[in-house]
Amino acid sequence: MTTTVAIADLRVGMFIHLDVGWMSHPFPLSSFKITSLDQIETIQGLGLRQVRWSPERSDEPTDSTLEDTARTAEPVVVVQDPEAAARQRAAQQLDAQQTALRVCERQYGEACRELRRTTDRVGGEPEQARDAAQALSRALLDKMLIDGELCVRVLNEPAGDRATAHAMNVTIISLLLARGLSLPEAELMDLGTGALLHDVGKLQLPDRVRLPRDDFSPAENALYRDHVVQGVVQGKRMGLSTGALLVLAQHHEYADGTGFPKGARLEAMAGAARIVSMVNLYDNLCNAAVPSRSLTPHEALSRMFAQSRSKFDATILSGFIRLMGIYPPGSVVQLSDERYAMVMSVNAARPLKPRVLVFDSRVPSARALHLDLEQTPELGIRRSLRAEQLPARAAEYLAPRQRVAYFFDNEPVHAEAAEAVSS
Repeated sequence: MTTTVAIADLRVGMFIHLDVGWMSHPFPLSSFKITSLDQIETIQGLGLRQVRWSPERSDEPTDSTLEDTARTAEPVVVVQDPEAAARQRAAQQLDAQQTALRVCERQYGEACRELRRTTDRVGGEPEQARDAAQALSRALLDKMLIDGELCVRVLNEPAGDRATAHAMNVTIISLLLARGLSLPEAELMDLGTGALLHDVGKLQLPDRVRLPRDDFSPAENALYRDHVVQGVVQGKRMGLSTGALLVLAQHHEYADGTGFPKGARLEAMAGAARIVSMVNLYDNLCNAAVPSRSLTPHEALSRMFAQSRSKFDATILSGFIRLMGIYPPGSVVQLSDERYAMVMSVNAARPLKPRVLVFDSRVPSARALHLDLEQTPELGIRRSLRAEQLPARAAEYLAPRQRVAYFFDNEPVHAEAAEAVSS
């Protein structure tokens, strides 16, 4: 549960939530525990009058004023029965879960709006567009380059245009993958900037040929493929770094030489481009130009591994599977106890034990606490399903995504047993 506190009353040890734009503050996360007076000073400089904080996640106060108050106050003993305590814990977890999702969706939306403003400037203000793309890449990295594991989270249906959502998906997953592979920070910056702008060569294309389709004529296919060359031309106008330009130039190349425009093989591809090329294919499989032809995240990953592994750097593909799990977020599954569920988030440290939303007619879907399979060792995932294989009530409850959008979070909410949620 959260309450508000005046900026002047902030102290070290408080767990706070900054409800401002994600790019409007320098902290890696919008929710964190204050650990220094310097952080308080920075928060005070944001111009806020108050912030939300979570007393139960904060350190106990130790200043003399509060100690004196505690000595003079009458002791209060609260006796709570176990069932009430379990319900309270579940309510707190649900509040934290919903807050984390809202924060991720707000951050994703803000990043997409900034990317859209950036691409709108490419034609008339190429250098300013470059600076904006680099700033957005830096902001994303500032949130990612923290200690500890990050969770990949599926969001609700992304608002706005598909091109921006695609570029953001590719960037988020590529950066998270590169982080897990320990790429140097300078390469991460080039990767982020290149991934954000990898389709900039499509800006002048007719709408019909902006997305790959099976029914392209030879002329349309040639025009579509030319977007890579045009993207490099735009990138040079913008003054992008060599590393970022290589991402633009090679984001459709594959390790086995079957890509375009040059048919480059693995040894000729830049490390960042190897990552972006693979993630770009994954997102195109999940979010096809014709929605009915989209694969589920599990199907997309399975196809890439079973049929196309020769197209990718083996180390990068293994890292991708660790990051996304065998059942990536957004996958619809059936658990070992026959219940239907949707994978909501995956932690790379526990790829076989994601957090899932379980269909339970006793609990409204908006109030359902995501079940952490790591905390329920007796449960596992039995199989993956397509949305049309779900019973009607389960499909309405789980609401599989028409378009898959990803973001990241470092604060997993550990659900207790499923029975505690519905009690």
